[in-house]
Amino acid sequence: MQIRANQLAIEVEDSGPGAPGENRPVVMLIMGLGMQLIAWPPALVQALVDAGFRVIRHDNRDVGLSQRMQALGKPNMVWEMLKLKMGFKPKAPYSLRDMAADALGVLDALGVDKAHIMGASMGGMIAQRVALAAPKRTLSLTSIMSSSGAPGLPAPRPEVLRTLMQRPSGKSQEAVVAHYVKLFQVIGSPAFETPATEMRERILASAQRGFYPEGTMRQMLAIVSDRTRALELQNLQLPTLVIHGKADPLVPYACGEDAARRIAGAQLIGIEGMGHDLPPAVVQHVLPALIEHLKSANPRPV
Repeated sequence: MQIRANQLAIEVEDSGPGAPGENRPVVMLIMGLGMQLIAWPPALVQALVDAGFRVIRHDNRDVGLSQRMQALGKPNMVWEMLKLKMGFKPKAPYSLRDMAADALGVLDALGVDKAHIMGASMGGMIAQRVALAAPKRTLSLTSIMSSSGAPGLPAPRPEVLRTLMQRPSGKSQEAVVAHYVKLFQVIGSPAFETPATEMRERILASAQRGFYPEGTMRQMLAIVSDRTRALELQNLQLPTLVIHGKADPLVPYACGEDAARRIAGAQLIGIEGMGHDLPPAVVQHVLPALIEHLKSANPRPV
């Protein structure tokens, strides 16, 4: 369904509050760069529902079925990345703070006062921003394969950067799918490989639902221009779980370690052989600790 949130049209999937009077605690799931709400593994979503939670997912602005920000213009990525390399702040059409305000706007539109906030990759960064902006509305924070954004953290591996800089060989659906299959094979979990057929089906579903690479460029600039989050994380005091793959070639494990170190009392789960994805075996591995984390985070008074 589509709702108005932070003055934007945002696509939302909501598992619902449960039976009349049940009022299930809410878990908000925020996906990463260029990724849609359907990228959350169905087994993870269903496990959370089965554990008694109301699960809310949304397409971030500029992706999927949510509002596209064409009026902000197509970024000159070569120039903006050159500025970043030279130590200057890139010019971002919007910020991760704005995307966090979108997420809070979704909760407002659905009448949700407090929620557990969980994000993957860029979604983890947005989740951190939600917690910083509205700590009294955040029951807990879960940051998956994400980063604090602190200066000096390790960069993606060279082969990942090369693949990220490439573009599909053409505009056909087949060319787009082939490109992203290659990308996800490069960044995926070496110990938990996703079958090529299954991966291709997932990518095809996303391409058919809402392929919009220009929005991904604007989201990328929001990430690299967010320079103060690492210092601000030290102010967070809420139940936090950090999940990160020790074989992540895109956002190296040290980034997850750094985020956990900056947030007081954060629990870090490092997974051998996990890359930058959420294959079924990884989901099953983290579910017990994840559900325990969510259930142990009791609502706090406003």
